[in-house]
Amino acid sequence: MDAARDLPVSGARHRTRMRTRRALLLGPGVLLILAFLIAPLAIMAVVSFQAKGQNAGVDWGTFSLNAYIRFFFERDFDDSWIWNGDYLRIFFRSFLQSGITTLLSLAIGLPTALWISRLSPRDRNIALFLVTIPFWSNLLVRNYAWILMLRSGGLADSLFRSAGLLGPDDTLGLLYTDFSVSLGLTYSFLPFMVLPIYASLEKLDWRLVEAGYDLGANRWQVLKRIILPLSKPGIMAGAILVFVPCLGAFVTPTLLGGGKTLMIGNLIQNQFGAARDWPFGSALAFVLLMIVGLSMALFYARRRRAGEG
Repeated sequence: MDAARDLPVSGARHRTRMRTRRALLLGPGVLLILAFLIAPLAIMAVVSFQAKGQNAGVDWGTFSLNAYIRFFFERDFDDSWIWNGDYLRIFFRSFLQSGITTLLSLAIGLPTALWISRLSPRDRNIALFLVTIPFWSNLLVRNYAWILMLRSGGLADSLFRSAGLLGPDDTLGLLYTDFSVSLGLTYSFLPFMVLPIYASLEKLDWRLVEAGYDLGANRWQVLKRIILPLSKPGIMAGAILVFVPCLGAFVTPTLLGGGKTLMIGNLIQNQFGAARDWPFGSALAFVLLMIVGLSMALFYARRRRAGEG
């Protein structure tokens, strides 16, 4: 009887020890997340609802919605609010530019990952090493290299002149355009597309591909019905890893866009830098965060419903 009575007590002590051990293991990570993620986001949210200081910074203690109102309106000469869609156009351009970059990265990254997955283990390691080489140099250096290639009289113009496709005094005019920004962003984020897709293809059972050929499927049908569906998790992960950072990119649009292609990252950076309007910069960053967070939540909710269905 006494032994049977002690069993629940021992089980309760064991559960308590397990919970304590779990809390001790998770504690440092939770504290780091609170200190370096949650706390800065909370500060940004508070600042976005404050008024701008007289010269710069924040007028603490003065609650104001002007930072969010300015997203759609601006002050007229008579101090009234009038419609201003400039910031909405910048957001639309940023989402469009990020979408184009994601599609370009997918168009290049999927064949590259597929080719790497079919190599021998030794050649596969070498190919993956080559994919990660751009991370060895600073982003500024890589963008300046593109400036040297795309500028007037640069490498691109020289190649077209050598091929007889460009006159002696003509230029392609590639630099400081949406094309140059898309090219620079694709180059910068392409490894984030290749590596997740490769991780999915590496686990692919290639006997399914052989079975598809045996059943009379051609290469396009095998790619469409076997390879793409099985590599979908890697494609979705790569698309997220490329699309989301592109929205906040400001170095590449500044250097390769030359101020002509203004994206959300440039706008936010200008508010905290030259304009010194911290509340408006915080509001822009918070709106971007909410849009991305809501989109990701809807995406995962749809995937869960599709999986359950």
